[in-house]
Amino acid sequence: MTVRELYAALAARYPAALSAEWDNDGLMCSADPERQVCRVLCTLDVTDAAVEEAIRVGADVILSHHPLIFHPLSALTPDIAVGHRVIRLLDAGISVISFHTRADSAEGGVNDLLCAALGIAAPLPFGDGLGRIGALVGEPSAKEFAVHVKAVLGAPFVLCGDAMRPVSRVAVVGGSGKSEIVAAIGAGADTLISGRLSYETVNEAHDMGINLLEAGHFYTEALLPKHWASDLLPVLGIRTAYFDSCGVTAI
Repeated sequence: MTVRELYAALAARYPAALSAEWDNDGLMCSADPERQVCRVLCTLDVTDAAVEEAIRVGADVILSHHPLIFHPLSALTPDIAVGHRVIRLLDAGISVISFHTRADSAEGGVNDLLCAALGIAAPLPFGDGLGRIGALVGEPSAKEFAVHVKAVLGAPFVLCGDAMRPVSRVAVVGGSGKSEIVAAIGAGADTLISGRLSYETVNEAHDMGINLLEAGHFYTEALLPKHWASDLLPVLGIRTAYFDSCGVTAI
């Protein structure tokens, strides 16, 4: 399978039509789209460390959730962080493929994986389609459910805005989900889990009448590259490696 063929196969699962208008993902850089793909490094972010790891393990492609190139580049030099990575990758012959919001919205993407991990049943899209909403058995308190979320995702902490409602209908938005709160309430959610909501927003949970759980941007999305490495790409006959690309540490 070539780089171009790998991108086409993955794009069939994560169609470009599902990407948000403001997003930029897809085949990010490739010196040779006809290069044969034997090994892929799966990661959330294309950091300098991820690039060096890809070179070390002999990867032909880096497959990431967050786009390598998100904003337009006005220059391509080693003095710019993204430029440095692109040049390093092209020199090494490594291509980068990124699937961002389309992998949030697609079936089996970030939010479906989150629901499965947290025990949220029969998830359906809500709002603009990025998120999922489903049922939770047992009706724990918001704080009890926050402990469960923390353990399952391996997050160092979870901010919990307790609206004093039993948790039974849960909305899930991996990454940044502040803009989906109104849609979650409209869809009948008593609880919303997201990676980033902001302290001020979580603090207003009681007034808004919805439990709000902020579990960390990285921790709510890291299931996707792990899924790629362990389940999806091996089916295509490709060797994989997973790289924990989180450069932020809770102290």
